[in-house]
Amino acid sequence: MARKEKKEEGIVETIKTVVYALLIAGVFRTLFFQPFWIPSGSMKDTLLVGDYIVINKMAYGYSAVSCPFSACPISGRIFGSLPKRGDVVVFRHPASNEDLIKRVIGLPGDTVQMKAGQLYINGTAVKTEPAGTFSETYAPQGPQGDLPRCENGAVGEGAQCLKSRFRETLPGGKVHDILNIEANGQADNTPLYTVPKGHLFVMGDNRDNSLDSRFPVTVGGVGMLPVANLIGRADMIIFSSAGRSLFYFWTWRADRFFKWID
Repeated sequence: MARKEKKEEGIVETIKTVVYALLIAGVFRTLFFQPFWIPSGSMKDTLLVGDYIVINKMAYGYSAVSCPFSACPISGRIFGSLPKRGDVVVFRHPASNEDLIKRVIGLPGDTVQMKAGQLYINGTAVKTEPAGTFSETYAPQGPQGDLPRCENGAVGEGAQCLKSRFRETLPGGKVHDILNIEANGQADNTPLYTVPKGHLFVMGDNRDNSLDSRFPVTVGGVGMLPVANLIGRADMIIFSSAGRSLFYFWTWRADRFFKWID
């Protein structure tokens, strides 16, 4: 009888341990980190469709959209600092509430403008230099099955889809790659924007394929992004799959596992 009771106690203790572990993992995820699946090509070639990344939710402190506690403020951040130019951030869209990912280009008080495809911050052209060609297979990508856009025109499925790649150095020294698809893209020439207090100007690295702060929310863009909408900073790619399902192991990109995000 005693042996049976001990066995039952052992099972109960095991269940408790598993429950506690799950609770701790849930709290850890809620408070500190959050996974995010890249659904579109707006951040190529920094992030590809099918990259599975980790968001550092503590990078800038908590905001109303990411704080798990009822005592959190309605707006603003509990603690932390503003992002730096060049940080890749995940945020809640000001109108649709959808989670999106872009790169911080302009900080409060900055002026930002695109002229003939060249980025200007505070009146100075941002340094760019050629960095070869980005090539990918023209085929459906990710669960949505979207086809990539190509600089080399219409290509057949299975052919190589090319884009010019440039290395951009932002004020402050952050270096990252950007892609170009067309010479006179829809947002290659913009008005002069001034970033308001408490807001950020964000852009996708795939410059001709990103609805970002160059576009108002009325047409699906981000407009000026409220700092309070930040969820966190994208720090690392932990897994990547080029297929329509992560279970298609033959489409895994092993060279992108556990890769820091520039």
